[in-house]
Amino acid sequence: MIRNLLFDWSGTVVDDLPGVICAVNGMLRAAGAAEMTREEFKARFRLPYTEFFAEVLPGLPLERLQQLYLEHFTHAHADIEILPHAREFIQFAAATGRRLVVLSSAPLIHVAAQAEALGVRDAFEIMRCGVIDKRTEIHALLAELDMAAAETAFIGDMRHDIEAGHAAGVVTIATCTGYESAETLMTAAPDMLVPDLSRLPALLGPMSGGDGAYPVSTVGALILNSKDEMLLIRTHKWSHRWGIPGGKIKRGETCEAALVREILEETGLTLQDIEFVMVQDCIEPPEFQRSAHFLLLNYIARCAEVEPQVVLNEEAQAFQWLPLAEALRMDLNIPTRILLDECMRQGCFAE
Repeated sequence: MIRNLLFDWSGTVVDDLPGVICAVNGMLRAAGAAEMTREEFKARFRLPYTEFFAEVLPGLPLERLQQLYLEHFTHAHADIEILPHAREFIQFAAATGRRLVVLSSAPLIHVAAQAEALGVRDAFEIMRCGVIDKRTEIHALLAELDMAAAETAFIGDMRHDIEAGHAAGVVTIATCTGYESAETLMTAAPDMLVPDLSRLPALLGPMSGGDGAYPVSTVGALILNSKDEMLLIRTHKWSHRWGIPGGKIKRGETCEAALVREILEETGLTLQDIEFVMVQDCIEPPEFQRSAHFLLLNYIARCAEVEPQVVLNEEAQAFQWLPLAEALRMDLNIPTRILLDECMRQGCFAE
């Protein structure tokens, strides 16, 4: 059963080929080199993109290449079109409770802007972008998200995507909507080859068993600093509402060990004075990005740092330290508001 879907972006979800060709030709002009036709670009372009640029713009350091690309790529992301059937498949995958992640070589600033413009950003748990070699990055991504390879598929439009999937032992799905032809894709031996994403709902089917049938146990903490201000984070996963940091418990972890790890990963903070507050049944939360059933193990704790420096990972978009009165006026997700009410009932806050 496929429970996790990794998506390439360019050529798999969106048609950004005109913008990419425009950017590359701008880079070539800046270097005094001959521009490429669409057909020449498609014949020569390959991933990792460092190999392609080593051939067409030899000698330029990676940082300069990335700078030139950003300078010449159009920033009119509203003009980028989603590929036929991609939106419907993303909606199907999210509605069936699958976890969706982007793994792309395209710059995050472009992918995120395009996803927002197209109205699909909230379907994706995280976007791992700007990746040079997906064959090495995919291992770290699966480990970080605790995704079993046997339950994961990588969907892409280039041989490099298929090779990355093979390297990680996941199911590989090639789509003929992007940069490489069916004949070229078949040389990488994908597990499936589809003309577009419209075929995948029938192939994947509904979710059953495993994570789709049983609650997912998670931990989260209301974190206080030395001023008794609490840390709130905002994340697209909870409809851009404010909440507490946390995440899933891995097999073999104690609850507190999972809490310490998740908080460190998501905020860069270390915890002390950890106290358990409550368990919440969170069944089909309406604010969450997909169908889910969580058991939320909620704690209250203090950050060990005297002057905490919050460093968010890609799962959250913003944070604030707020006193209780101001926190209660924020647009909180439902589980966080329930936790605050329980903390007040138990007298967890200093008078």
